[in-house]
Amino acid sequence: MKKHSMKTCNQFVAAFEEVIKKPKKKRSKTYYTGIDLGTACVVLAVLDENHVPVAGAYRYADVVRDGMVIDYIGAVELVRELKEEIEQTLKTELVYAAASLPPGTDELDGGVIKNVVQSAGFELTNLLDEPTAANQLLEITDGAVVDIGGGTTGISIVENGQVVKVADEATGGTHLSLVIAGAYKLTFEAAEKYKRNGKNHDELLTSLKPVIEKISSIIIQQTQGYKVEGIYLVGGTACLKNIETIIEKTTGIPTYKPMNPMFVTPLGIAMSCTNQVLT
Repeated sequence: MKKHSMKTCNQFVAAFEEVIKKPKKKRSKTYYTGIDLGTACVVLAVLDENHVPVAGAYRYADVVRDGMVIDYIGAVELVRELKEEIEQTLKTELVYAAASLPPGTDELDGGVIKNVVQSAGFELTNLLDEPTAANQLLEITDGAVVDIGGGTTGISIVENGQVVKVADEATGGTHLSLVIAGAYKLTFEAAEKYKRNGKNHDELLTSLKPVIEKISSIIIQQTQGYKVEGIYLVGGTACLKNIETIIEKTTGIPTYKPMNPMFVTPLGIAMSCTNQVLT
């Protein structure tokens, strides 16, 4: 990985966090939207004609489970609401969007995600797997991009700038929340909120270590036979403090985490958006 690229990635994420709070209203010839339909959170990232972040919105929701859309109407309404919210702020129409899905689920769910995006009023221009989308921003040439989402962990292995393998396993943030719910006698929803609060991360790490080690074992299994010099964590679950330390210790592979890994994939999706409609 080029030494500057994590810095570049972090600057891009920081710029996006700023425009979520204060969108850039300067007119652009066209806008590119990235839609990340996550298990725990739906994120819309909007870039201008120069691929600079201008606006964004996100909402925690339960419309996707284990990487699959389970509430189609809810997903459409939520994406439409976020779209309209940004359109009113920018005083423009958002036309083009790209979206993503967990690796290996395109035959199962690609059509559903395409329909969600189109039903929400967008023209879909690209549909790619999550870790590959994240690498649009990370720009790693050799290593493994690991997208730890709510329901699944997606892995994309990159060699000489080419994706040579993608895989997806059903372990992620949902499993962490289930452990928290059991240990703290909380409902699943309360456990999710407790997990999102960074102040609780230090105390949670002991209880969550076995699940993180399970994620690490998935990474070891999926990267066997490949020369992986670095692991790059993205996805909402990667926000957990020190998760990278446990993964590095368990896998024996240097592990890196960008600033706010929750936003890397949606921004990578937006960077993959074009003004040519996907047929």
